[in-house]
Amino acid sequence: MLDFNRRAKTLKLDIAYADTGPAEGPPVILLHGWPDAARAWERVAGALNDAGFRTIVPELRGSGTTRFLHDDTVRDGSGVALASDAIDLADALNVETFDVVGHDWGARAAYTMAALFPQRVRRIAALALAFQPRGAFELPGFSQARKFWYQWFMTLDDAPSAIRADPKGFARIQWDTWSPPGWFDDAEFDATARAFDNPDWVPITLNGYRRRWRKDEASDPAYAELYARLATIERIATPTLMLQGAVDLCDEPESSEGKEGWFAGGYERLVLDGAGHFPLRETPDAVARAVIAHLR
Repeated sequence: MLDFNRRAKTLKLDIAYADTGPAEGPPVILLHGWPDAARAWERVAGALNDAGFRTIVPELRGSGTTRFLHDDTVRDGSGVALASDAIDLADALNVETFDVVGHDWGARAAYTMAALFPQRVRRIAALALAFQPRGAFELPGFSQARKFWYQWFMTLDDAPSAIRADPKGFARIQWDTWSPPGWFDDAEFDATARAFDNPDWVPITLNGYRRRWRKDEASDPAYAELYARLATIERIATPTLMLQGAVDLCDEPESSEGKEGWFAGGYERLVLDGAGHFPLRETPDAVARAVIAHLR
């Protein structure tokens, strides 16, 4: 059972995290997605631990009991911010080099870490989300745009108040529609949704999505140099595994096809039969096997 009672302080955050498996094993940082929580890694982390890996599983900014240290810190929900948080956590734990496995927002952070901090990251695995050269968001075609309704909704002027009024209801819609039915029950959603009680869950959610399509969303000025550098990076030299659900109803599976040219260190893409947008929950054994093989 993952226990998130460990704490690590960085310049910006008091991070809650779980640290399991052999202490001397190769360290792997597992980064969860949205709208999800660190508990999603329970079965995958257990399999990695059994295979000899140490797993470090943080609750991301805005999730669970992770908290900002200062009220005036910009609630920046970008991949750059998430990647920086993971690097800061590794520094706090005196972990110099490590592997990264990320789902959804965590996948974006993994790609970003490989781009910006290649000397720290040995290998990455990304679930459900395709690589975006230069960290750029491009307007998708009509079919994918239809699936991104929640992103367009969040760009509306009145959206913040609507989401603040019912954040768990907003998240539940995504769980109900991003994968074929039957992969979770009410008890699991309710347990996960406790992570959304974090006072910064809504601000981080809104910033993370609105910044993609609106020019008036704030960024943390502390990350300005990283933003500028990311905009110049088109290729990743870190060996990469991409795990795509065959029936992902949020990010169309073909969005991760044909990406090999962006990966100087190698790119393997595996399509998981029967899995939707949450393969770490829907097909955890297949995910664990693929990740272990990749990291070894």
